Amino acid sequence: MFDPSPAPRVFGIPPGADFPAELARGLRARFAGHPPEALARCEVLVNTARMQTRLRDALMTHGPGFLPRIRLLTEIAGGEVDPPLRTRFELSRLIRQLLQAEPDLGPTSAAFSLAESLFRLLDEMQGEGVSMDILDDLDVSQHSLHWDRSLRFIRLIARFLGPASGGQARLRAAVTQLVADWQDAPPAHPLIVAGSTGSRGPNAMLMQAVSRLPQGALVLPGFDFDLPGAVWRQLNEPLESEDHPQFRYAHLMAALDLPPRAVQGWSAAPAPDAARNALISLALRPAPVTDQWLRDGPALGDLHEATAHLSLIEAPSPRAEAQAIALCLRDAAVQGRRAALITPDRKLARRVTAALDRWHLVPDDSAGRPLGLSAPGRFLRQTAELMTGTVTAEALIALLKHPLAHSAGGRGDHLRHLRDLELYLRRYAVPFPDADALADFAAKGPERGDWAACLSGALGTKPDEGERPLEDWVAAHEAFAARLAGGTQEGTGELWLKEAGRAARALFDELTLHAEHGGDVTGRDYLAILDALFVGKEVREITQSHPEVMIWGTLEARAQGADLVILGGLTEGTWPSAPSPDPWFNRQMRRDAGLLLPERQIGLSAHDFQQAAGAPEVVLSRAARNAEAQTVPSRWLNRLTNLIAGLPGQGGDAALAAMRERGRHWLQQAQILDADLRAVPEPSKRRNPRPAPAPPVSARLKGLPVTRVEMLIRDPYHIYAERILKLSPLDPLSPQADARLRGTVLHRVPEEYLKTHPPGTPPDREAFLRIAEQVLDASCPWPATRQHWRARLDPVAQDFVTWNAALPGTPVLSEQKGAMTLAEPPFTLTGKPDRIDRLPDGRLQIYDYKTGALPGAKEVVHFNIQLKLLALMAMQDAFGIGAGDVALAEFVSLGSKFARRDGGADPDSVADTRARLLRFIATYRRPDQGFTALRAPKFEDRAGDYDALSRRGEWEITDRPETQRVGDHDE
Repeated sequence: MFDPSPAPRVFGIPPGADFPAELARGLRARFAGHPPEALARCEVLVNTARMQTRLRDALMTHGPGFLPRIRLLTEIAGGEVDPPLRTRFELSRLIRQLLQAEPDLGPTSAAFSLAESLFRLLDEMQGEGVSMDILDDLDVSQHSLHWDRSLRFIRLIARFLGPASGGQARLRAAVTQLVADWQDAPPAHPLIVAGSTGSRGPNAMLMQAVSRLPQGALVLPGFDFDLPGAVWRQLNEPLESEDHPQFRYAHLMAALDLPPRAVQGWSAAPAPDAARNALISLALRPAPVTDQWLRDGPALGDLHEATAHLSLIEAPSPRAEAQAIALCLRDAAVQGRRAALITPDRKLARRVTAALDRWHLVPDDSAGRPLGLSAPGRFLRQTAELMTGTVTAEALIALLKHPLAHSAGGRGDHLRHLRDLELYLRRYAVPFPDADALADFAAKGPERGDWAACLSGALGTKPDEGERPLEDWVAAHEAFAARLAGGTQEGTGELWLKEAGRAARALFDELTLHAEHGGDVTGRDYLAILDALFVGKEVREITQSHPEVMIWGTLEARAQGADLVILGGLTEGTWPSAPSPDPWFNRQMRRDAGLLLPERQIGLSAHDFQQAAGAPEVVLSRAARNAEAQTVPSRWLNRLTNLIAGLPGQGGDAALAAMRERGRHWLQQAQILDADLRAVPEPSKRRNPRPAPAPPVSARLKGLPVTRVEMLIRDPYHIYAERILKLSPLDPLSPQADARLRGTVLHRVPEEYLKTHPPGTPPDREAFLRIAEQVLDASCPWPATRQHWRARLDPVAQDFVTWNAALPGTPVLSEQKGAMTLAEPPFTLTGKPDRIDRLPDGRLQIYDYKTGALPGAKEVVHFNIQLKLLALMAMQDAFGIGAGDVALAEFVSLGSKFARRDGGADPDSVADTRARLLRFIATYRRPDQGFTALRAPKFEDRAGDYDALSRRGEWEITDRPETQRVGDHDE
């Protein structure tokens, strides 16, 4: 196949070319004229399974014939690349002991994650050929104490990891043995390593050996033939150049003692866009030689040619970016072109997938779905959280609503009982449901017995808190999840079915096999282990996706080809992503040890960018802002746009403007799509009226508490929904420390204080605060909230007790309900005064405690007439304490500061209020009087309990109300 050569054979395929297709074309061309079986003797080593599949497909497109042997590089070492779970568990036990001895290093729940990172470090050392002896030579005297401690710990356990334990170590050992065998008996058949950049030590070692075989060769993807020799020679310093896309090739060529110009083209096919490749090559030159832009930029010629098929989308938000990309992909699908989105941003990929669903277009997503986000993954995580922590009402209801809960049968009955249980927990404020609560729930409905007993039995299998062997946690979790998935039926339902279920089953089988090596862990530790195992596990669920619309990660893009390529998420921190922090070695320590620097991953991402940006048609996309702040453009996009804009003599400014204009076209199309109302029914286009429902007279108000009269004045619709329709918001599953609870609790404090310190007794601030603490302890279960509310009473305590001691009256009523009847037909007015005192002359003083702001003077006149109505009731002996004139009605603030405000309860005001109330009652008894929504609100923008019912967002408060007769009116 290859002519004899004393030098290593290295071939390259330029950026943008369909690498598998060009590799197949070159193979067919080189074996043309040979016997048919000659190609079958050829062996090709590729780095990914996707490359293996694509190369096989590409070869078959050239017609019938034998195929070469296509193998994965990892098959040399047996194929396994993941760190053995047993080793990680054993390492985590050692790290857990370290964390227990030195708690300031981190929580014990981080032991398994730290074990994974430590295993990768030690495996990398063996894979890169770095001796463990280097650990004794590293000097960390100039580093912080943390790095000294981590190095001492690694030295202690380095010998624990035997030789060739991890994927990289085994691969290096296998390659070393293979190279040694080739010294004596080199393979006579053609052997090609294709698609690898040699970024890992074992891969580079194998590639160097293969290139020197009699019939060996390397085929490099995305090799930059436009890079000048002077720049190649400058790619020798890792600290300055490792983030360059061609750095790994420069390192490889130096190891082969070859100049980069010795790399030959693999096939005769040119790059899809040679002019654009030259432009991108210049833009991505190392930072120290960026001044070459001025020298070499004019040689690029007219930039319109290089950017003619290049678009730039600069979206204002991630959502706009996803919609614009979705429109690009759909347009390509309609035209019958092969299109792909390449991005490392999985959030963007999910947004684009959701946007494409508008047209029922399902892309072929190479990454699949994270196992932890699949239905079985979510169910297992939820059951683990419930099993290892406190059973809260929120967590229990969320778990039982999962589609896998009770999936073995009887799902309808399960959902019916679950609805009743949720209402029960809300109504009776059961934040932590247990067996007693479930028994009480079952007693209220005889048909609930079996279901509640099944749930109670499952919750009864929860392990006790504290440390226990990991295998016990795994067994308990599996049994707990299976019981909740099966429900009242036999089996585990759909928990372990389909692709995601089988992947979860395999993970649990492996976990069960090796759990005995995990030692004793707490529930929190087990939860952290499970989360760490889910990370990185992907599952490809079978869907009927569109064959010409793809979403790829950056690595998969090397093995693919498309007519239109969209590079999405080009923001700094996303593409390239920020280097992952290494808890064991800092950057300088890695350099001193001869390990890979963090910039390696950035360099690989740069190579992926250069390869993808050379496609026939390319769209570069980024969002100018994310959910938190403005974003920074990707360094490669930034360099590219700066280079183009800096060459006005070659039409750069006009070319960049054209790129942006092509991108704006898709953004405008996305805006038009959002604003398009043609598919909306005509009635829905019109704004809904401001409602004012008018129910039958027989259904109207027959009474009202004095505290709701202000609401009737301000928002009659609220009273209509609350008192006539009898709708009320659901109580929360988890009781909240809201303003209502605060008012209830803090009203009890002065009530209890008055029992021992009536007016005339010396003021006692300490007794007041002591009572406050007792009331808060009994009524407020949140420690932080108790402290906060207690602190807010400090500034008012002294003023209140001083004011109370000086009052002339005697308390005769506190929090006691009364009622009186007004009008004809009867209308019952009810009220519960906070406090009523009787003066020596028989007159009454009424006080209403406020924990918030006091009403203003005008509010007291027109809206907040609560004290006037209480005065009216007291004058009529509605509270059973004897009738009497009201000398004073006053609001008393116990909020941020002590304050008082007159409630305007003089005889004339009370009489006027009574007449107004009677007119008000008569008005709302008229059949044509509607209950207007937000008639006179205090705050227009404050959310109300019945805003959804009144369709608040579909009308304005300035709209005239539209009276709507509701119910069965008597005609």
